[in-house]
Amino acid sequence: MKRTLIAIALAGALAGCSGGGGAAGESASPPAAGSSAAQPATAEKYAVITHGAVGDSFWDVVKNGAEAAGKQYGVTVTYQGDGDPGKQSQLIDQAVSEKVDGVVVSMANPDALKEAIGKAVAAKIPVVTINSGADSAKAFGAITHVGQSEEVAGRGAGEQLKAAGVTKLLCVIHEAGNVGLDQRCKGAEATLGGTVERLQVDVSNLADVTSKVTAKLQSDKAVNGVLALNPAVAVAARDSIKDSGSAAKLATFDLSGDVVGAIKAGEILFAVDQQQYLQGWLPITFLHLYKTNLNTVGGGLPVNTGPGFVTKDNAEQVAKLAESGTR
Repeated sequence: MKRTLIAIALAGALAGCSGGGGAAGESASPPAAGSSAAQPATAEKYAVITHGAVGDSFWDVVKNGAEAAGKQYGVTVTYQGDGDPGKQSQLIDQAVSEKVDGVVVSMANPDALKEAIGKAVAAKIPVVTINSGADSAKAFGAITHVGQSEEVAGRGAGEQLKAAGVTKLLCVIHEAGNVGLDQRCKGAEATLGGTVERLQVDVSNLADVTSKVTAKLQSDKAVNGVLALNPAVAVAARDSIKDSGSAAKLATFDLSGDVVGAIKAGEILFAVDQQQYLQGWLPITFLHLYKTNLNTVGGGLPVNTGPGFVTKDNAEQVAKLAESGTR
């Protein structure tokens, strides 16, 4: 009889485990963007405030991840983005005034956001930082940071470009003042073993990006590699290489459908993938767990979402996922 009762208890425990991870038994696996698999709505509300422009292919995937997590946990998630750090600070202030249950912030310009984030922390609103500004996250009072080490990712890119024979690299920076972008270039410079030159462009004017990269390739024939730090800039740089008749090899950070297609076609060597869907999904998960179970993640260290690399070998698989808005 005792053995029978033990068997029944074990079976019940295993059945409970199969329901997934969270305190309420939510599934830990992220649904595809737009999934309707939501729990009943709760009063929880989280604000995601990034430096990404509306319609940016990278940040659209972050938004998809955050919104999918909101549906999964039955909480309200709002997403807003503005590349002007002053306006981004105002959006953080607005979220604090609305007494949200948590704020997710990307910190391309940490110093400009310090005061606004400080107000959130002072109001006892938990903050998770994402994407950029990992070095400042803990000092600013964030409960964790979600992203990739930009310099480590840059080192990985530099190693691969060196293996491809690149000796003089053009590192194209598309946002002035973004500390993470400079870290990527520094990382590539550390491992390339050649020359790295930075070129400042404006991501909001892709025609100008193409023009500037083309002009540089035409004026300096020694440049035999281009590293884009944004998928839209990568596509513009691909066109520049064609227009200039250059044989420069191209690589990029981050994914879009066009980038994956260019990798499949052999026009881009690889993309450094920081899996930005996770930069939307994980912060909402972490804030929900903090709210409902007082969990913190990372032990004071960043939670890394990358780097990974998308090459011709795995581009076909990634392409199918990118179509659904999750890569």
